[in-house]
Amino acid sequence: MVRRRKGKHSFDSSRDHVDRTKFPRRRGRESSFKPVLVLAAAFCLSLLLFGAYKLWNYKLSTRLFTPLDAPLVINKSEMEMSRFWGTYRSNLYFGLRTRSPKSLMTGLMWFPQLSQDGQLTIRHTCEQSDGLPKYGWLKHDGTNFGSQEIVDKDFVLNTDFVKRLGGDHGGDWTARISGKRMGNPRQMVSLLFYTTHEGEAQLQPVVHKNTLTGLRGYTPELGSFTMHFPRPSKVLFSSFLAMHTPHVHSVKETVMQNMRVAKTKGGQNMQLLALAGHVTKRDQNGRELPVNLFVQQWVLELPFDVEFVFESESFTSREERLIGAAFTNLRDKHSTEFDKRFEEKFSLKAKGFGDDEVEFAQAGLSNMLGGIGYFYGSSKVISRFFKEPTDYWESALYTAVPSRPFFPRGFLWDEGFHQLLISQWDTDISKDVIGHWLDLINIEGWIPREQILGDEARTKVPSDFVVQHNENANPPTLILPIKSMVDKGVLDEGYLRKIFPRLKAWFNWFNTTQLGSLPSTYRWHGRDAKTDKELNPKTLTSGLDDYPRASHPSDDERHVDLRCWMAFAAGLMADIAEAVGERSDAGLYKSTNQYLSDNGLLDKYHWSSEEETYSDFGNHTKRVKLVQRVVNPNQPGSPKKTVRAVTSKQGPSPKYVNAVGYVSLFPFLLQILDPASPKLEKVLTQLRDPKKLWSNYGIRSLSKSDPVYKKHNTEHDAPYWRGAIWININFLAVRALNHYASISGPYRDTAKTIYTDLRQNLIKNMFSEYERSGFIWEQYDDGTGHGKGSHPFTGWSSLVVLMMSEHF
Repeated sequence: MVRRRKGKHSFDSSRDHVDRTKFPRRRGRESSFKPVLVLAAAFCLSLLLFGAYKLWNYKLSTRLFTPLDAPLVINKSEMEMSRFWGTYRSNLYFGLRTRSPKSLMTGLMWFPQLSQDGQLTIRHTCEQSDGLPKYGWLKHDGTNFGSQEIVDKDFVLNTDFVKRLGGDHGGDWTARISGKRMGNPRQMVSLLFYTTHEGEAQLQPVVHKNTLTGLRGYTPELGSFTMHFPRPSKVLFSSFLAMHTPHVHSVKETVMQNMRVAKTKGGQNMQLLALAGHVTKRDQNGRELPVNLFVQQWVLELPFDVEFVFESESFTSREERLIGAAFTNLRDKHSTEFDKRFEEKFSLKAKGFGDDEVEFAQAGLSNMLGGIGYFYGSSKVISRFFKEPTDYWESALYTAVPSRPFFPRGFLWDEGFHQLLISQWDTDISKDVIGHWLDLINIEGWIPREQILGDEARTKVPSDFVVQHNENANPPTLILPIKSMVDKGVLDEGYLRKIFPRLKAWFNWFNTTQLGSLPSTYRWHGRDAKTDKELNPKTLTSGLDDYPRASHPSDDERHVDLRCWMAFAAGLMADIAEAVGERSDAGLYKSTNQYLSDNGLLDKYHWSSEEETYSDFGNHTKRVKLVQRVVNPNQPGSPKKTVRAVTSKQGPSPKYVNAVGYVSLFPFLLQILDPASPKLEKVLTQLRDPKKLWSNYGIRSLSKSDPVYKKHNTEHDAPYWRGAIWININFLAVRALNHYASISGPYRDTAKTIYTDLRQNLIKNMFSEYERSGFIWEQYDDGTGHGKGSHPFTGWSSLVVLMMSEHF
């Protein structure tokens, strides 16, 4: 019974001795099993931790392309229709598009039918290699109209456009292309105007006698519309092309591949290059591709006028078509209003400037406005969590560009300077542009410094510069126009509330990723510490490229310009926080501004008593030069390469860089220096010294006495920020001089004298160079005053308008 109650799980005690003889073997199995369990548990825990680590890293990696969790500044569904259409194809001599991702696009091409060298040269995208004597907008108000002059080798083209609002899709517009003789009286011009679309569009051509007389179309953004191509006078020949093009940026190639020789009818009997008409294109499987490119060609005698008309079918109240006299009258009305508004804004005639100087200033502003582009796509970005570049989210960018032929895209460093001028002309445009930039902030608080959105934009960019790294900054220059507008009281509280969380995230990103090794110090990331090809490794993130920093990059560098940017930014953040009622933030930012602006701390970390200048600090030696070395000394005939060599046995050591130039001026440029500081007197002395920074044409970027002055940075990289005169920094200098000349201090009169002379030198030289060369330039030679680099460069160089008007 006892056994039964114990059941099958009990055992007989009488067999206990016999059964125990087997136990040692069983206990051995149990004891060996325990370590297995421990190992299994450890393995599982390791897997769990590894999985958690991978998941955490994945979450960190996705932050790179995750937008900031804050309301957008720009509501895309509430777009201002007056700026829906525009000359937003910055890279073309002339082209219009809408501010929508898949836009209807138009563009202009031309070529002389009687070429002097017998070569076919089609003008389309702005190219310095075209060698045009002059081109650019003479007047452009950023919204309603623009007038541009393009001087080719034997003739002049004028491109005018006018918009007329009405309906629900941005209204109507008309473009007029006019030509006049300048050289060869027999010259004929072949003019090609095209329309294309990369998205979903219904486009139906209207063709009559080998002429594209119009298009009827529909797109989701535009609704139904009609385009008219009225036949001009003095037409020698007409042809058209209707076919498929794979990309917007391949339009010119498509046109050139579909040209043929044709003969004119009548007495002249000339052979001309003409378009091929309807052309069917098929894919690899033999399927016919949709026609998305329509080109109308006119071969014209000079002089001529050609008009191209767009009409929205939702505009039902128009009284007359915008052609002929109606076009001329509306263009002239806008032109007169532009002149009046320009004088009201900038008062140049009242200041005594002549008509030619006023036209120069108008061209500077107009090219800035006419260079505004609209881009859509995603940037190529990378972080330490990725081995290969990945895509940012797709986004739109409405922005000015530095240079139509060379830099037709958005640059964060440049844009703040652009908006200093644009905001003086039209606050709404500036708010729109700044909002688009701030909407590009990711959840980390980072903005990619160079925006290369879409395939067309990437055709202009070397592959080395396409990918943006999320640890690399750019000067936060957008704070300059925001500060200017805040001080003028032109930004409403609603707009400030929208931008504040984005500026806050941006400021915090700088204040965590760009910190130096000591309290209140900062360092630009992104310098190459391993290269031996550069005389002084570039600091592209600072915006000053090859300006000499510490010769041997390290984590212990201290960059004075970045400290000043952060001090200035903290002051603006305090102002905005106060304006939107965020008092705790206002107090925090105000104390940060006071801390970073403390001249004692600034001097402690950045004042070089040896050179008596503000300076970077780092692992540095001036004893470097570029030398030729054999790649493989043991191999006869081995090629040579140019590398950097340290010419001193002592080598680099922690010290002040002592490069007198733009970087050393930043405490003065951003008005961090106390007006009573003796250091301000030292800065003003260096500024006015012809052996250092002063020239008759502006402040040079680097002292003439510096060992790196005008030195190549590599075998092929010519000096860039090593002596040349740059207008953005000169504008900051003129502005700072005006500031110190306007407030109480012992150096007030000195600042006033230098202000007067520097402003006069800059304006005089830039105007004379415009008269001589036809262009505003990227930089100016400190020895001759001649323009250098990219041209036209009507980005920050157009700040000359503000120096003329004395609007700071």
